[in-house]
Amino acid sequence: MTSTACIELKDLHLNVQIGTYAPGATIPDRHLLDLTLWINPRLILISDDLMDRVFDYDPLVIEIDRLAADGHYETQERLVTRIVESCARYTEIQSLEIRLSKTPVREGSGTLGIKLGVDANTLTSMRASKA
Repeated sequence: MTSTACIELKDLHLNVQIGTYAPGATIPDRHLLDLTLWINPRLILISDDLMDRVFDYDPLVIEIDRLAADGHYETQERLVTRIVESCARYTEIQSLEIRLSKTPVREGSGTLGIKLGVDANTLTSMRASKA
């Protein structure tokens, strides 16, 4: 059996403004981020309880908060793209899955979101284009 490892961030409330709405439209009051980062299992199965043995995700979470507060976005897709670009800066991340959703959709109910899976080849291409 092959070992796999991931870091999961779920239901992170982002302080972000997304979209333009017509008068009387339901305006979402919450944007939630789910992010799964696939990493080498050696960064979780550790022999010593030391930070230099693991992937430090705190700087990435800080960057996500900064991107969310960076200004108005017309689309969820643009914010997701910027978050993926930030993830690509970390070579420890082998692949990822990201979901951004907003709620409510209509009359106080519903959640609508987008979900993207990014494989190792895509991350490698993104890293190469930034080099």
